[in-house]
Amino acid sequence: MDVRRTAVVKLIISDEPRDALHRTSDQFLYCANRTSEYCWSNTSYTECKTNKREVRDALYAELRAETELPAQLVQAAIRRAVEAVKSVVERWKKKQRVSCPTFTAETMDYDARSATFYRTNVSLATVEGRVEPSFILPADSPTPYERYVLSEDYEFRESTLRYDATTDEFYLHVSTRRVNDEDAEASTDTGHSDQTVLGIDLGVNSLAVSSTGTFWKGDDYDHWCREFKKRRGEMQKRATQAGHNALLRLGKREAAWRKQYIHTVANELVSEAIDYGCDVIVFEDLTDIRERLPHATWHHIWAFRRLFEYVEYKAPEQGVFVEQVEPNYTSQRCSRMNCGFTHEDNRDGEHFECQKCGYEVNADYNAAKNIGVRYARKQIHRLRSSPTSGSGDARVDVRLNGGTLSGESHQPIAGD
Repeated sequence: MDVRRTAVVKLIISDEPRDALHRTSDQFLYCANRTSEYCWSNTSYTECKTNKREVRDALYAELRAETELPAQLVQAAIRRAVEAVKSVVERWKKKQRVSCPTFTAETMDYDARSATFYRTNVSLATVEGRVEPSFILPADSPTPYERYVLSEDYEFRESTLRYDATTDEFYLHVSTRRVNDEDAEASTDTGHSDQTVLGIDLGVNSLAVSSTGTFWKGDDYDHWCREFKKRRGEMQKRATQAGHNALLRLGKREAAWRKQYIHTVANELVSEAIDYGCDVIVFEDLTDIRERLPHATWHHIWAFRRLFEYVEYKAPEQGVFVEQVEPNYTSQRCSRMNCGFTHEDNRDGEHFECQKCGYEVNADYNAAKNIGVRYARKQIHRLRSSPTSGSGDARVDVRLNGGTLSGESHQPIAGD
């Protein structure tokens, strides 16, 4: 039985996090209104766009580039706008008077990834990183906070941050759902969170390689990038208006083709995680990737960032989380069990050969396994050091093409 409860808390906020929340709210409303305008049609309700996936595919990358919002809040703004348009379309079908939805109230929607609740404070994602204001319960609150938000019988679903201009206060409306017996048993039978990880390496020779040994070579991508470049060069020689117009049309076709190509790879990557029963997809941190891959062209860098962004919002729809880890030495470290020897001479182009144990394998595949192992070990350390981790026998496995590799285990397995 899906029993939901809502608790309301008032945030106690100093000036700096208050400004961060106001800025975040402004950008959230911008994204919601941009989405609403994109979805709306004054001609007919049949022309309004109400498919969340299609709208996200069309707007997500643009809104991330136009704002400083974290990914989860961009997605939340898109969802809010699409739901509003859907509601208006239903009224339109009944021949009621309607107009394009607009958003002016200073509110934001948070989910379990963008908001974390504790006994006396909450951690919220903003355009300036996380802020952690404390809070108090209003005297007239009808719902005990500890009974529904902190209770093991309920799980956090979502919350809406609302700013009350009359009182100059921020309030959080926290929605929870009662956990049924099967859910409760599944979440407590081990005393910790078991996870299976899919590691992903991004590179020039292969667009992406997974720890399961699947390669997305990107040959077609490179080929058509060269073709578009060649065609642009030919068109730029025509100093006519017709040539200029043709160049603009070519640019639009190229942009659409690039997006569709990366969407296809992202869908396949998420399917790979689902097929292998993975709970988490782990990428290397893309910060400074241009410096780490000096031979990568601009379209490679664009593809890496878009691939991560597309997977970042597609995977959670399938119950799979997306994380990043530091990339340091993942290409130089031996991923073989009982080794881990790290040296720059281990890698030579696409070939990896450990100078200590002699392990030979594709270099990108070796890096993908190391990325998965790095995340697994960090999670195991976090779970074991947590005061609520129970016995501490945390298990986080990296999925390989012939089995799994534990972040702590040192027993050989098939496929290593």
